Order: sequence, then C-alpha cells, then structure tokens
Amino acid sequence: MRLPCEVEVRSCHLPTLGLKSRGKGVRAVVSLCQAPSKNELQPGARTETSGCACLLVSTMKDRQGTRYRLRENIEQLFTKFVDEGKATVRLKEPPVDICLSKANPGNLKTFLSAMRLAHRGSDVNTPLSTLKPVKTSEFEKFKTKMIITSKKDYPLSKNFPYSLEHLQASHCRLARVDMRMLCLKSLTKLDLSHNCIKKLPATIGDLTHLQELNLSDNQLESFSVPLCKSTLQKSLQSLDLSKNKIKALPVQFCQFRELTNLNLNDNELIHLPFKIGRLTNLRFLSAARNKLRNLPCEFKMLSLEYLDLFGNTFEKPEVLPIINLQVPLTLLEACEQAVLSYRIPYGPDIIPYHLCQDLDTAKTCVCGRFCLQSFIQGTTTMNLHSLAHTVVLIDTMGRMEAPIISYFCSLTCFVNSSDMLK
Repeated sequence: MRLPCEVEVRSCHLPTLGLKSRGKGVRAVVSLCQAPSKNELQPGARTETSGCACLLVSTMKDRQGTRYRLRENIEQLFTKFVDEGKATVRLKEPPVDICLSKANPGNLKTFLSAMRLAHRGSDVNTPLSTLKPVKTSEFEKFKTKMIITSKKDYPLSKNFPYSLEHLQASHCRLARVDMRMLCLKSLTKLDLSHNCIKKLPATIGDLTHLQELNLSDNQLESFSVPLCKSTLQKSLQSLDLSKNKIKALPVQFCQFRELTNLNLNDNELIHLPFKIGRLTNLRFLSAARNKLRNLPCEFKMLSLEYLDLFGNTFEKPEVLPIINLQVPLTLLEACEQAVLSYRIPYGPDIIPYHLCQDLDTAKTCVCGRFCLQSFIQGTTTMNLHSLAHTVVLIDTMGRMEAPIISYFCSLTCFVNSSDMLK
C-alpha cells in the first residue's frame, strides 16, 4: 500500500533545543510494508515480530527508503486537516514527527486507518507493499505543473496527478469543466482558455487554494451566484473572463474581496455590478469592447493601477434626474433600511427570497444611507484618472471621462450634491 505525498521528518527534540525545522516537505512515496528482518531495522528501534507492518518513506534521493516500526510505536496521529491531505504521525522510537501533506484525502484516510491497525498489531486489511525500491515513475505523480494545448494531448483514460498546482488545458474543445480537475485540491492556477465551455459548475468553489482562473475565449453567458459565495472569496486573486458572452454579473460577484486582476474584455456587459467598490484589492481592471452605458456609483471607490474601458457605448449624462421618492417611507422600505444599517444577518432561510434580492440590490446614497425603492438618480461624468494611475482612452476621440450614476436617499442630499451633478 503506497501513498504519494510530501513528507517532512523532524525530531521531537527540536523545541527543547530551541531549534526549528525548515518547515518544507520533500516529494516522497510512503508505503506500508512487511516488516524487515532484525538486522534491517531502523537504528535505535526495538526488535519486532516478523510479518508485522512497517512504515517506509522513500524519496528521489533515497529510493531504498527509511523504515519505521509501527507496532505499539505510534504515540499520536494528528488528523485535524486530513480533508486537506495533511496529517502527522508521531512515533515513540525514534522520537520523530512524520508530517504528510499534499496527499489525496481519501487515500490518506485509508492509509491512516491501516496504520492504526498496524499499531495495534491487528491484521491490515489492505495489501502490503514489498520492500523493493520505489520506481522513478512513482515520483511522476508529484508533477506540480501540466500544460495541455491540444485535444490529442488531453488525458482521457487516466487521472490528473493529484499534486498539480498549475493546470492549463487550452485549445482542447472542452464543452464543460472536467470533474477530475475538481479533485486537484492543491491547484492554485487553472487555465481553461480557448475552449467551448458554456457553464461553470459551482464545485469549482471547492478548490480552496485557487488563486488564478483563466476562462477567456469560451462561450460563458453567466457567472453563477453559488460560485460567488464559495470559498473562492478568500483565495481568488486573478480572474480572466474575456472573450465570452456574459451580459451581466451578479451582485454577489463583488464578494471576491481578494481579487486584484479582473479581465472582462470582449463580452456583452450592459453594466458592471453596482457594488464593485467593495473589491478593495482590485488593481487591474479591463472591460473594453462591451456595451456599458454608464458606470455604477461605487465605481469611484476603486483605487486602480490600470483601467481599460475602451470601445463601450457610453451614453451622455441625463440632464434631468430621475425622481422616485416616497414620502413618508413605506414600512417595508424603513425595515429594509434598518436591516442594512444595523448589519442584521439575513438569508432565504429567515426571510422570503424576494426580500433578500431587494436587500442585495440596495443602492448607497452619497451620505452613506441605503436606498431601495425610494431614491433620486442622477448622472454626471467622472475623469477616470481620478481613480486609476494608467488609463486607456475610452474611444478614438481621446476622451478620458465616462458617465457615472449617483443615488440620493432624499431631496436634501440631492441639493447638497447639486454642484457635482451640473
């Protein structure tokens, strides 16, 4: 029984000596093997009964491997992060911690169960490996990068190496995201550009370490809300959705708070998410050659290094504002404003779904209050250099200004901001 993973073996005496381990594992194959004879045991280990299982740790530099006795020799198993492919085996003799990482969680759980049986002296239900040196081909499973640029090179009969951190599968005519990719828990960069993907599965959000996602030149028409609410909120830093058919992005898209690079070029976007100002880490934004008519109010909250809005159909600012005030406020409006102002948690399990949608799409007045059904809408122009260091001209006329929408919760706020809207 063999488990490809990364291994770090460190002495339990290091903390008492005031020393630290280097904290980095090496590629290895960990095996449960039949116990060797007495003269083959790990130096310092006690004699064990023939036929018992032992732990063999093999690396590229030492394919013969180092053996460790298991029977009544495991002091503790640390399995808190086993679902992330991590575990630590603490041995009594020699006193070491064997730290396992980047393992297949399912295989790791099976391996640890077999180790527990070996520790108790029980029969291990899975076949034990031989003590033969590990073949070099076994270490190929530790590939961290795979680039596929044609359909003929795309693997159909075998799985992707579980240790992959960077996977590119471009020009492969993929009609959907391969579910085998979603098992690559160490993936930090996924490039599926130049394919025929029409829909994204929400399970992409299970790739908890994914930092870069390239989906350019596909046939996407939307970006799902469940994906916006996934764990990608905490990890995704770069997203390329250029050359698709996306008409709108959901409000929840602005929950990708770690996003620094966003490419939306060559889509069919009519407007940007109006809460885009919440992308506080965004530094590079491209939304050229879309159908944008104006920019949302919170757009001016961005602080960018690079901005490209060339080739959009920006409209001229409306001379007269749109007035939709309700005085006094309806009870519903007052309650919704209170929920948002006091940051009261809400969800479809607490209130009706349509009310959740109203709260999600609430506008923000220049004074900081929230507007839902009662508001005044005004339009002005904004010099894009006020929020970005490098700006691409928005048209062939060399313009640097674009229309931006502002919302006001009352006539007072509108009058106080009238100079801005002239």
